[in-house]
Amino acid sequence: MKLGIIIANNDAETCWNALRYGNFALGQGDAVKVFFMGKGVEYQKISTTKFNTVEQAEKFMNAGGKVYACGTCIKSREQENSEMCPISTMKDMYDIVKESDRVVTF
Repeated sequence: MKLGIIIANNDAETCWNALRYGNFALGQGDAVKVFFMGKGVEYQKISTTKFNTVEQAEKFMNAGGKVYACGTCIKSREQENSEMCPISTMKDMYDIVKESDRVVTF
């Protein structure tokens, strides 16, 4: 299955669970892409010891998951492009939704 996950939330537990779900799906053999938008692009800043979003994202990317992030949302928060939060476009999100068998939002 091709799975798209859209994260538009900066609650640490919610982002952590969304990424854990992505990791689980990868473990099931699915192709998974995550698109961070809105407050979701802050997922690195909100990482905590209990809800380590950075650790989950690293695990996700190392397992072959693909990460995208809204460039407008990144710039509006004065963040910079990075491997863990790469500047992407609405076209990228559109493609994820169009190509995915299922899309889940958090």
